[in-house]
Amino acid sequence: MPTSGMELSRERAEFLARDFSRGFIAYCGFAAEEVRRGYFRSSLILRPEHRQQDGFVHAGVMAAMADHTAGYAGFTLVDQDHQILTIEFKINFLRPAKGHSLSCRSRVIRAGQQLLVAESEVFDIRKDEEKETARALVTLMAVPGAKLSAGDQVLGLRE
Repeated sequence: MPTSGMELSRERAEFLARDFSRGFIAYCGFAAEEVRRGYFRSSLILRPEHRQQDGFVHAGVMAAMADHTAGYAGFTLVDQDHQILTIEFKINFLRPAKGHSLSCRSRVIRAGQQLLVAESEVFDIRKDEEKETARALVTLMAVPGAKLSAGDQVLGLRE
């Protein structure tokens, strides 16, 4: 559930910045750069394994970055006892990325009681310039953490 009108505390912002890079995201190398209420910015120093066969950054890398960064923009607006899950996203790739790093800026553009919509812009950083390389629209769901930890039956997931 979105917190209405409350400022993002420094402690919460610091927690989200630390929490951002775990598991698969840490493996990829995504790092938190800026955290504000309804906004999150991340970065990635590109390595050879982030590139596809033609030397461009793989679309999956940019999609994961856009999705995950949007999710953390959503986290800035929900109570601490809630989790954020992506339920849908669409991404447009505007040009190939081939620079030395990526930057992603995500902002929540609509925060409802349970659903949030965020927009992510992914920028290709080349020397002293940046070019927008992808844009995503991400639909997120705020779910009480207790509901997720209660097991799959609560969510209606069964083997």
